[in-house]
Amino acid sequence: METIWFDAREGEVCFIDQTKLPVASAVVRCASVDRLIEGIRRLEIRGAPALGVAGAYGTALAALRSRADRMAAFLAELRTEGERIRATRPTAVNLAWGVDRVIHATESAQTVAEAKALAMSEAEAIASEDEQACRSLGRHGASLVPDHATVLTHCNAGALACKGWGTALGVIRSARALGKDVRVIACETRPLLQGARLTAWELAREGIDVEVIPDAAAAFLMRRGEIDLVCVGADRITRDAIFNKIGTYMHAVAAWHHRIPFYVAAPSSTLDALHAEREITIEQRPRDEIARCGGVTVVPEGVKVRNYAFDATPIDLVTAVITERGIFRPPLDFEKMHALRSI
Repeated sequence: METIWFDAREGEVCFIDQTKLPVASAVVRCASVDRLIEGIRRLEIRGAPALGVAGAYGTALAALRSRADRMAAFLAELRTEGERIRATRPTAVNLAWGVDRVIHATESAQTVAEAKALAMSEAEAIASEDEQACRSLGRHGASLVPDHATVLTHCNAGALACKGWGTALGVIRSARALGKDVRVIACETRPLLQGARLTAWELAREGIDVEVIPDAAAAFLMRRGEIDLVCVGADRITRDAIFNKIGTYMHAVAAWHHRIPFYVAAPSSTLDALHAEREITIEQRPRDEIARCGGVTVVPEGVKVRNYAFDATPIDLVTAVITERGIFRPPLDFEKMHALRSI
């Protein structure tokens, strides 16, 4: 399954609209940066690796649409558009990473035409690298999965969250490809139900045994001995914390208490060696995502809502971080993690 791609003939960024799943599968076609930004903000496209690809394609689209005829004006316009894309979701590091890579690729160009070609080439390279990284990550992670295992996952870290294959679900897919008997318990992931809507949809269509539970049931199942390991994705990894969908931290605490391995699967593009947890802005999303459910008001008017999109899990609660470059156990050595050859 391909989540996001660029239609070179039409000059459009295309992606699966994840807000329509699991009822319908629809493709959004973006001919403008404004429409892509709207899609990112509305979570039509989501997931850290997919956002990296979206950031790259969006910046390339801005380059192709530019009418500047001089490099100075072109680069100024591209940086402005890149900043707009980058600001859409501040917590996930991959979005800014994809934008910055494409802008950097154009800075050596001598002409605007050359810069546009370099922007598109770099964006396609990022998209190709993402799927390869996920498959390599999956192979590494599969070695951590017992021959018979029940895996708990939170939110969606599958093909929908990437160019393809997936991170946490990529580990599960790779383990299955090795003949391992793996079943999945997917937390529903309030308030937008990415686990119930997206993870369950992905796994069910592949015939992988999956069961959805309320987020609050995870610790109970751990205590009953029904969970062998937890595997989640990440939107940013600093030296001291893992940033992932809100609710991840409570699963990590419960897993630590019950002595269950807690694995984080993410490409090396998610690593952030420059910042600590306290420096990261946690995105807060609109009130209605919590106050309304299925078109029904569930929070009284006038009552405050705090809707964090992500939380931070201290690194000492993490058993290992799985990347395309290998398996790393805390404390994380970012220099080594970046130095190792990938894929």
